[in-house]
Parts: sequence; structure tokens; C-alpha cells
Amino acid sequence: MDIHVVTIFPELFGPFLDTGIVGRAIRGGIASVELHDLRDFTHDRHRSVDDSPFGGGPGMVMRPEPLFEAVEAITPPPGSPVVFLTPQGKPYTQRDAERFATSQSIVLICGRYEGMDERAREALGTEEVSIGDYVLTGGELPAMVVIDSVVRLQPGALGHGTDAVADDSHTSGLLQYPQYTRPAEYRGLGVPDVLLSGDHAAVDVWRRRAALKRTFERRPDLLETATLTADDVRYLRSLGWLG
Repeated sequence: MDIHVVTIFPELFGPFLDTGIVGRAIRGGIASVELHDLRDFTHDRHRSVDDSPFGGGPGMVMRPEPLFEAVEAITPPPGSPVVFLTPQGKPYTQRDAERFATSQSIVLICGRYEGMDERAREALGTEEVSIGDYVLTGGELPAMVVIDSVVRLQPGALGHGTDAVADDSHTSGLLQYPQYTRPAEYRGLGVPDVLLSGDHAAVDVWRRRAALKRTFERRPDLLETATLTADDVRYLRSLGWLG
């Protein structure tokens, strides 16, 4: 897939795009990320991308002209998501990542200052997303979050099939079960016996119930939309779930 990022700070992305799963996927041709410096689409000697807001008020607002020209220069295929990264957007979820991951191309527009001219948001963006209920200095970190979450879903990106993705927190609608590795005992702390038993059916049951318990304790809101079996419901109710 092709990912385009419109930003005034393309240099922030260098180490991120060269490292780990994202870097390997880019080098392997699984995904491409092209950075577009918004200042390249300005026409004054100061390369201005912002101006004071009409009506007064603090801060500066990103001007519409560079934003329009940048997206028009990218010319994403019809139907491609053009995503404005803003604290005013809807919360970004795993379902959004899965949806974006199926797109041939995606454009991520990184906001700065007090925000972006509303005309650009209305005319260019297909949607607006936020990575949390807090305010950052710009959309570059959210863009990296989106890139990471989308690239890892591309076939071949993880290098070991789809099982790890299927077990991820939120992919199944639940938080992931606890994980353990060698040694089996460390500083008096052990591993649940069932994980050492070799009984794969019992391990599956333990992991499912551990995921249900962890979700109930930490994110009970997820249970309202998770796909649950009758056995899941019985187990949750034994924990005190009233759903």
C-alpha cells in the first residue's frame, strides 16, 4: 500500500520509518511511505503555511492554499481515505486500522498550531481521527501511530502468518491474555501450570478465560461489543459481569 503524509516536519519521521517492522516492510516493498513537506506548496519567500484567525483569538491557523495544493499534487486514487489527524476527530480504533489497511492508498494530513482552515477540512478530508482525548503539538505522532497500526496488518509485514494479529488486543474484541516465556520460575514467580502441560485444548480454554477476565477488569466497555459465546457469558457472570 502507498501512504502519503503531509507535514511541515518531515524530518521527524526518519528513524521511525527506518526501524523495526515498519522499516522492514518498506524495504521489502510491502508498503511505501512518501513524505510531502507542506512548505513546498507555498508561494511566498517565507514559505508561510499559517496565518492569524479571522475574528481574532490566540495562535495561528493553517492556511487552505498549501493544503489544497498538496493533496491535489498527490492525486490519490478515487476512494482513498484522506485523513486529518486532529483532537476533534473520532477515536481511532483497531477497526479503523483494519479498514485503512485494505486501501491501496491513504493520505494523512498532520495538523499544527490552532488547527486547519475549515474549508480544507470540509473539501479535502474524508474523515478526521484522534488517537486520544488529549492535545499534542501536531499530527505527526498520530500519523506514526496510524502508519504503524496499518503497515503491520499488511500481508507479510510480521513475517509469521496471521495468528499473532488474530490474537492481538482489540482485534478479537478483547484484551490479550497474559503471556509468559522461559524460565518457568524466576525469583519465586511461576508460570500457570496449564501452560506447561502440553494440553493445547486446556491452554486454549485458559487463554480465552484469561482474556475475558483481563478485559472485564480493565476494559469492561469492550465486552458490550465483543463476540461472546454462551460459555464466555457464563464465565463473565461468575466474575460479577452484569451484561
